Amino acid sequence: MVTIGNFFFRYRNWIFILFYAALFIPSPPLFSEERFGGHHYIWPIVTGLLVTVSGQLIRGATIGLAYIVRGGSQGKPYAEGLVTDGIFNHCRNPLYVGNILMLLGVGILANSLFYVAVIIPVFLFIYQSIVLAEEHFLRGKFGTGFDAYCKKVNRWVPDLRNIGKTFNSMSFNWRRWILKEYNTQFVWLSGITLIILLKYPHITAYDSQYRNALMAVILSLLLLTYLLIRYLKKSGKMKA
Repeated sequence: MVTIGNFFFRYRNWIFILFYAALFIPSPPLFSEERFGGHHYIWPIVTGLLVTVSGQLIRGATIGLAYIVRGGSQGKPYAEGLVTDGIFNHCRNPLYVGNILMLLGVGILANSLFYVAVIIPVFLFIYQSIVLAEEHFLRGKFGTGFDAYCKKVNRWVPDLRNIGKTFNSMSFNWRRWILKEYNTQFVWLSGITLIILLKYPHITAYDSQYRNALMAVILSLLLLTYLLIRYLKKSGKMKA
């Protein structure tokens, strides 16, 4: 699994794009009109948004409170230090938990049985292997310190005890959240917009001209916001 995880770690960014593309694979619905009635589309929209937004909130809280400087060096796991503060004090992999919930949520939002039943389990397997590869690296670098951390904090399921104390004892760095997440936010929000407006004509009363105009306005605003943040970051006018 460590070998498999190292392979997927190297190509993890491309894998995430492929999983987003899989949203458009034809599939039987999770919520059909036959079973849930004429307003069946409300179920995937509400449920999907709740799940995917919760994933983004977890990512935001994690990055805003105690960002972990961990990434890839020559296609392999790398970490400058063992971060155990903030949300990392409640879950060892909160960013990955956030990613999983974000993808699961958009899968539900797309009303795709295939995505939820097939793609998400594959995604979970890939993330499990990546985590095992990272843990292998961290255990080798930090030794007993990492072992003690593993005994205290769950790998996947967040322990919400004393979560209020965590938030009260730390300040939220919103600039860091924006600068680290603006790429993810742009792709995520654009995807949600496309799914809702293209998948559910009920939202725009089956008026394709209104739908296209609304889609153009929302996507344009998202793009302008993305370009503004990118400019502020690259020019150094906005720093974490």
